[in-house]
Amino acid sequence: MLLLISDANIIIDLEAGEILETLFALPYQFAMPDVLFEEEIEAGSPHLLDMGLVTLVVSGEYVGYAESLGNQYGDEPGFNDRLALALAKQESCPLITGDRNLRLLAAQEGAEVRGTLWIIAEVIEFGLLTQEQALAALARMKQRGRRLPWKEAEKTIQRAAYQVKRITKG
Repeated sequence: MLLLISDANIIIDLEAGEILETLFALPYQFAMPDVLFEEEIEAGSPHLLDMGLVTLVVSGEYVGYAESLGNQYGDEPGFNDRLALALAKQESCPLITGDRNLRLLAAQEGAEVRGTLWIIAEVIEFGLLTQEQALAALARMKQRGRRLPWKEAEKTIQRAAYQVKRITKG
């Protein structure tokens, strides 16, 4: 099963769209750094662990890597976001984020990056949401002040074919 490392941004986007539960219905394992979860997510969404989110420890070597990124590139993205990138590097897996600064840094560091739009396409293609439901979720995200490339998001939803992929977990 593919492991995907998430930052807080993806969780916030999907919560705003009221489709967070679809994330954990996908045939992937979602994880984030334990520190990021404890400092940014746990108080408002402690149920994520019950839904299937896994928290992982970033090793000392990769904490140092996250710190060095701050020294090299500055304080944006923040340390916890750099920890998410470091964990993706540590685990040799994709990073999922909607944070523009983190996406740019991850690309500069040669990490595979996926975002909110990729998640939305996946939930359509796995038959977890219809295009109409995804458009409604997108409208809720926009109404609640999330920042996405709205025209690209609509095109992504229109291109996604309902239930062309099969869910096989395990």
